[in-house]
Amino acid sequence: MPKITYISHAGERAVVEVPVGWSVMEGAIQNDVAGIVAECGGGCACATCHVFVDPLWTDKVGERSAMEQDMLECTATDSTEVSRLSCQIKVTEDLDGLIVELPESQT
Repeated sequence: MPKITYISHAGERAVVEVPVGWSVMEGAIQNDVAGIVAECGGGCACATCHVFVDPLWTDKVGERSAMEQDMLECTATDSTEVSRLSCQIKVTEDLDGLIVELPESQT
């Protein structure tokens, strides 16, 4: 199973194994990673699963959809060029080692 590293705004790391096919958000929720709220449950409708993808991984996670881009305009913490909604990043074997940082606030 791919390992994903979630880094809190305070710098705390949580490394969890996430099954292929799950989203990065599901991996966080199912492993009690603090900092991912996911109010909409992964429907790309709330922007409370905002993460910053480590720049070395941006090509591997793929591009944002138009819907995701629109939702990133609603984040509690300003989005950047490496911002993604973790519900929109599907875990593949190629994402083993992925690093995402969590914003200071989701709401």
